[in-house]
Amino acid sequence: MGIMDRLLIHLAIALLARKAALTTSLAASGNRVATAQNARCTRGSRASLFRQNYAPSLARLFSYHLDSHMRVLSGIQPTGRPHWGNFFGAIRQYIDLQTEHDGFYFIADLHALTTVRDAKTLRQNTLDAALDMLALGLDPEKATLFVQSRVPEVTELTWLLMTGTPMGLLERCHAYKDKKEKGLKADAGLFTYPVLMAADILAYDSQLVPVGQDQVQHIEVCRDLAGTFNHEFGETFILPVAKTLEHGAKVPGTDGQKMSKSYNNTLPLFGDVKSIRKMIMRTTTDSRPMDDPKEPDDDHLFQLYRLFASPAEVETMAAMYRRGGFGYGDVKKAVADVSEQYFQAAREKRLELEKNLDYVSQTLDAGAAKARQVAAKVLDRARKACGLGA
Repeated sequence: MGIMDRLLIHLAIALLARKAALTTSLAASGNRVATAQNARCTRGSRASLFRQNYAPSLARLFSYHLDSHMRVLSGIQPTGRPHWGNFFGAIRQYIDLQTEHDGFYFIADLHALTTVRDAKTLRQNTLDAALDMLALGLDPEKATLFVQSRVPEVTELTWLLMTGTPMGLLERCHAYKDKKEKGLKADAGLFTYPVLMAADILAYDSQLVPVGQDQVQHIEVCRDLAGTFNHEFGETFILPVAKTLEHGAKVPGTDGQKMSKSYNNTLPLFGDVKSIRKMIMRTTTDSRPMDDPKEPDDDHLFQLYRLFASPAEVETMAAMYRRGGFGYGDVKKAVADVSEQYFQAAREKRLELEKNLDYVSQTLDAGAAKARQVAAKVLDRARKACGLGA
């Protein structure tokens, strides 16, 4: 690899770290893709492969970093009412990024079909997800909000990517492996979930993808698939990078496992406040004596409290853990209090939106129209690259 190639990599790392504070290394992810492809190449051809495959994508990223404006994309599955994990792992990032970037955020109803098999339920869940995101601060004047199935270009792009996806790559994806290990239903939809997710991302020329820590692997898969396509058919897709939160990207549920609808351990964003408080009070705890000092970072109740509390409040709570002599009931009450206060304004806004569903529908229609315009161009580019059509 030549000096210019090395400089390009170092510039990419520096720009990504300074401008976007990304936790996933662009260079490391790119090298993983290059490693898989380089197995088929001689040492002398590697610099050529890098220039062909990655230099154009990095050049595009440079242009976005220089003006601090990037295409950001992420989605949420309507498999039930959005919960705390959805908010801190994704939705909060949507809201934070929408001011400075070009945000495309979608409700992933196609993905939800792997678990929701009732049409009425899926429609209601999709509407609830839109209401929740708008109530939490997603602004349709700043970001594009739409429903995944309203953009059919994505499903065709999925097939184009599927034809070059190694089985072994999908077998290693944690979502499929985790459900198999827990004895949960695993079908072809779940198995190929990462390919549809890759198409979701690539269809909009996305540069930055805000995700929870547990979804970073899928972004790496997306980069692998895009890199392979680019290598085989020429520069077509931009290679995205993931953005995760330092705290809260992986939110614990009421049983201490990752908060997930699959594990039935979620805490809803909206609903009856008293019912949610009761759910918090039923959160499982360990059996250590109350007087024993405890390491706060090892306790899922403390992790939940940290999501909502101020730095000073977090430090006070941590000191109490290390000192010992407290009851978990006190921590549960503290979690309930700070979470209720945190979501109070959003609850009020959601009630207003429920009275104006025409506005919500118009917002989703406009978002889908804009998304299709972008996806159509990307799909046309991919079709021509691989030899489909005129």
